Amino acid sequence: MRHHRSALLAAPVLVALLAGCATAAPADATPAADASRASTAAADSTGSTEQHGRATALDLAALEQRYGARLGVIATDTATGRSVTWNADARFAHASTLKALAAGLVLRREGVAALDDPVAIPSAPLIDYSPVTEQHAGGTMTLGEVAAAAVELSDNTAGNLLFERLGGVDALQRELRKLGDRTTRVDRTEPELNTATPGDPRDTSTPRALVADLRALTLGGRGAALKQPERAALLGWLDRSQTGSTLIRAGLPAGWTAGDKSGAAGYGTRNDLAVVHPPNGAAPIVIAVLSSRDATGDPDADYDDALIAAAASAALAALRT
Repeated sequence: MRHHRSALLAAPVLVALLAGCATAAPADATPAADASRASTAAADSTGSTEQHGRATALDLAALEQRYGARLGVIATDTATGRSVTWNADARFAHASTLKALAAGLVLRREGVAALDDPVAIPSAPLIDYSPVTEQHAGGTMTLGEVAAAAVELSDNTAGNLLFERLGGVDALQRELRKLGDRTTRVDRTEPELNTATPGDPRDTSTPRALVADLRALTLGGRGAALKQPERAALLGWLDRSQTGSTLIRAGLPAGWTAGDKSGAAGYGTRNDLAVVHPPNGAAPIVIAVLSSRDATGDPDADYDDALIAAAASAALAALRT
């Protein structure tokens, strides 16, 4: 995970809606090829419907203009199957959001019983941004501690150790394919995966693919990839995340909560994935908000956390109407 200065700006938002849907992007699609908006009203095979915003002064297109960024959003109400989408099939660097998926895939393969297994931590110096593992350099941590460090604090060494546990980046991508994800690419480890060079499809995904993966790994019912103990472990790490308080969580209505995994990369990339819990035990909403300032051509472009919060607020407001 890269760290940039972020400008936190207030942005009240609403969304005007139009029924619509989009097809999934192929695994070898490029960011440029994927950038078109969703269109054509329809319902998919599960009966879910999709909507996306028109370019009004207060919708997601206006947020793109206001923040000088490219946005990709999908929020799915798991009770109704209804989704709000915006550029849901466009490619973005997934950055450290991948750590949540890696943790879930480790749980899928090994179960919670493996969380007490010792994991050797490399000797110092570790790669940049390893706040937990650097305290154990040359020693050991449990697999559960490594996964918690990767998801809750986005520790880069911990993330790479999860990749290694699965057999490397190629194995991680194969595990995603087993979930039904034909879109997400996993090509490099931390920190190289955060390069996010415009036009480079390596280490990219789409909002739609990431939400489908997160839903499969965290929620029960049809399509569940994990048993209840493993789901509870992953949800616990997401709920205790310390890196997303200014992202999707900041855009939630009063009384709502979320567990999330953030990500940041080059060219002003800022992402967040979350399982959102409305009050009174209502069914969760799974949401992804991905953003990039790749049009600037500046690998060191800043991002704005407020954009993620505002886009999440807009999508959730749309689902509630």
